Amino acid sequence: MLRILQKTWSLKLLVCLFLLGATLLPYVQVKDHDFTTFDDDMYVTNNPMVRAGLTWQGVKWAFTAVHSSNWHPVTWLSHMVDCQFFGMNPRGHHLTNLFFHMINTLLLFLFLTWVTHDLWPSAMVAALFALHPLHVESVAWVSERKDVLSTFFWLSTMWAYAFYVARPSLQRYLPVLLLLVLGLMAKPMAVTLPFVLLLLDFWPLGRVQKGAGESQPSPPAWRVYWPLIKEKIPLFAVVILGCLVTMWAQKMSGAVMPLNIRPVDARIANALVAYVMYVVKMFWPYPMSFFYGLAFVPWWQAALAGLALLGVTALVLWGARRHPYLGVGWLWYLGTLVPVIGLVQVGGQAMADRYTYIPFIGLFIIVAWGVFEITARLPYRKLIVSTGAAAVLLACLLSTWVQAGYWRSSETLFRHGMAVSKSNYMAYHHLGMAYANQGRIDEAIALYRKTLQVAPAYPPAYNNLAVAYARQGKFEKAVPLFKAAIKLSPNNLSYYANLALAYRQQGKKAEAEALTAHIQWLSGHSGHK
Repeated sequence: MLRILQKTWSLKLLVCLFLLGATLLPYVQVKDHDFTTFDDDMYVTNNPMVRAGLTWQGVKWAFTAVHSSNWHPVTWLSHMVDCQFFGMNPRGHHLTNLFFHMINTLLLFLFLTWVTHDLWPSAMVAALFALHPLHVESVAWVSERKDVLSTFFWLSTMWAYAFYVARPSLQRYLPVLLLLVLGLMAKPMAVTLPFVLLLLDFWPLGRVQKGAGESQPSPPAWRVYWPLIKEKIPLFAVVILGCLVTMWAQKMSGAVMPLNIRPVDARIANALVAYVMYVVKMFWPYPMSFFYGLAFVPWWQAALAGLALLGVTALVLWGARRHPYLGVGWLWYLGTLVPVIGLVQVGGQAMADRYTYIPFIGLFIIVAWGVFEITARLPYRKLIVSTGAAAVLLACLLSTWVQAGYWRSSETLFRHGMAVSKSNYMAYHHLGMAYANQGRIDEAIALYRKTLQVAPAYPPAYNNLAVAYARQGKFEKAVPLFKAAIKLSPNNLSYYANLALAYRQQGKKAEAEALTAHIQWLSGHSGHK
């Protein structure tokens, strides 16, 4: 028995070393990557509170401020710690993201082996999690620290919950609650975690009561599930509070797209198609981009996507009694995507690679356990499965290496985005910002104009084009552009401040003072600072 245990732990150690090495191979290049102008300026490089490192003033700001359309103090603190140790050297910031991704991979593998006792399917899930190219955005993008950090607390919560299930007690329940709170304070996507814990009760923790056989029917559903739901009421209460805080933060920042711009039917159509497209991208991720803009979805595409989702869900639930991993994996995928599927539209993206970081775990579970079960009776099973797994992981590793390389700098990232889609207005705009930061104003102006050709209702492009003209002293061109930005985004105080500054440069003191007074009034009535 001791020899068997030693062999099992030796295999686990070897798998852990393989996972770490395989993750390093495509991602080690991030040590030489730079910050980008895609949110890294708001999160780190142009954020004075974060740049100052870990200070009492910064800690207070992290817990009280709404910045970048979010309230996530734990994420802010992690960026401050990076600045404390690494300053503005991007290497340390990137390596911290990579460190959390590697730890998350190990936590996922060891958790699955612990609760399922299936070593190789667990290893396959963890390897796909580590190497899938759609996860590059979560790792190679400094601003997406919130993703790898919240997932660390997510997986830690699952570990704490498994300890609690083994011997329920208040002392073991409190760490579950605390880790969930920390996950929510890193990224609000953790709101679906209690739902996932309910799925784990069904499989692999086996907490759902069943009848003893045909002679003893199963108990009523309410009697089976109510104790498990009641047990999680404190977790759901925390989640509801987290949802309210997130909605407040996003409303304060004006990040939520109003219904008169994006109606409900358009959101539902996009959500249905996105659910299907994410599954497609799991198997064939190309083309990948840092931004996929919203577009009109024909009704027939939404209808077909909805029928496909209903059909798969029905098949999965039908097969879940004999193969419980099917139901758990599919509902994990559907449920954890809800906060970012676009029903509450925040930003102009139709979908995003980073949104798959946690949801894909459910699909990976289906694939891994499904393959091992389907091939159980095949001759030469070990050779077939190991060869297939090696081929898939090698393809993922190479794709991840290529995709991570695009995040080397703002120019490589945005030029790739433009190559993927000529209508990627975000790529034009952010490359223009990168050029403006380098003093290449004429090139920046050309890109801002291209942005407005593709997206004529995008306020930041008007503002940044106006700033570029102002830097050239062309205030007669800048002023109407600032006004256009304000018309499209009337609650953005920085646009008013830029216009007031332009008036002062033109010698229009009265207009500048009137605008400054309006900014003060607007700040007091909107809650902006």
